[in-house]
Order: sequence, then C-alpha cells, then structure tokens
Amino acid sequence: MDLNNKTVLLTGASSGIGYSLAKLLPKENCSIAFLSRRENILNDMVNETKVRGAQVRAYKCDVGNIDEVRNSFEQVKKDFGKIDIAILNAGASSRVDVRKYSSSTAKEIFEANTFGIINCVEQLLPDLIQRREGMIVGVSSLAESRGFPKSGFYNASKAAATLLLESLRIELKPFNIKVIIVKPGFVRTPMTDKNEFYMPFLMDVDKAAKIIINGIKKEKRIIQFPMSTVIGSKIVKFMPDWLFDFLMSKELPARKN
Repeated sequence: MDLNNKTVLLTGASSGIGYSLAKLLPKENCSIAFLSRRENILNDMVNETKVRGAQVRAYKCDVGNIDEVRNSFEQVKKDFGKIDIAILNAGASSRVDVRKYSSSTAKEIFEANTFGIINCVEQLLPDLIQRREGMIVGVSSLAESRGFPKSGFYNASKAAATLLLESLRIELKPFNIKVIIVKPGFVRTPMTDKNEFYMPFLMDVDKAAKIIINGIKKEKRIIQFPMSTVIGSKIVKFMPDWLFDFLMSKELPARKN
C-alpha cells in the first residue's frame, strides 16, 4: 500500500500512539483527517502539520457516540472526497478492583475499544464496498490473550475487537478491502503511565508508530510487537488454567478475615 496521495482518517489522534502516528503520517505525502475528543490539541496539531505542507483537517469526535461518528465521517468525505485508509486507534483503559466493579466503567471501555470500531466501520463500509478498494486498520492489543486481574473490561473489549476485525478481514476480501489488526504490547503512553505494575519490554511510542506505518505499507494481516511480548502472550494464552490462575493470583492482595 502506497500512502502517497491517499486520504487517511485517524481516530484517537490527540494522545499516545495516535499522536505519534499523526506526527509521522504527513511525511508520507498523504492527506489526513485527525479525529479526537480533545479539540484544542487537534487544532494545535493541524497548525503544526500545515507548516510542513501536508493537507490536514481536524474533527472533534467521540467514537463511542454514533451521532458524532456519523457527522464527522460525513464531513470528512465532503472535505476530502473519500477515505482510502481508516486507522481506528481510539481507545480507553481502566484497572478496576473487583470491590469497585462497575457496569458504567465497563460501558465506557467497550464504547471506546469495541463499539468505537463498530461505529466507524458502519460509516466506512458503504463507500468502500461500492468502490471495491480501501483499508481498515483496527488497533487491538496483545492483552486480548487472557482475562488478567483488574483488567477484565479492557481484555474483553480488545478480544471482541480482534474477533470483529478478523471476521471483517475475511468478509471484505471479495471486495478488495484490506483489514489489518494491530496488536501492541506495552507502549509508553499517557494510558500506560497510569499502570502501577511492571510492564516488560516497554516500547517507545514513536517506534511503535513507525512499526504500524511500515506494517500498513506491507499490508500485513496482523501487526504485533514487540516480538518478546508476542511470544509471551502466546505462551500465556495456551497456559493451563490452573497455572494461569496460580500465577495471576500473586498480583492480588491477601484476603483479610
């Protein structure tokens, strides 16, 4: 996939991996639509990027809100004419102790990580199918492999996102539409900075963004990194339940009578 002269839509552009992608994509000579909830950061990004000669525009959008997604995507298509590549990167994370179990927290996580992708894909498909070309890049996570303590909402939302994208990849192949699943390990972002636990093989965010862009160019089905975490996630995925439960229980506080 040559990004030259393509129109790229990027969600979650104001922070983390999305922010690094937003800085790197203009170097690929493509037109870019930045989407995020934080409008002030987007406007600063647009002003900075325009200095480098790229055609960019910003749109305030909460991907969990279907009305905002619909309005934003319609405006992007009016402004740019079409969307060639959609990088659906917006996401949310939360570590929740079982004693503070909350359906509202779960709803927030699933709206960003799962329904955010569903809402965006709904707006993309009619045009992509009609044109019989295009690419959808969905950001999931290597954390999808198991239900880790305190991260059940996040793990489940990312597992759902992966299976959804996998299904789309197969169904959209006859229409010449590529679907790529991105599965990062631990990447240094404002989201992971909140984690209180040790994060092995923590990767620089700009390095992660470069890997994603190179994977898009190569049209990889799955872009996953770093390799040490990829291997570790596969080991954990097929680990016997009794062993997984034993190891993960080490992270939990001792029960008080």
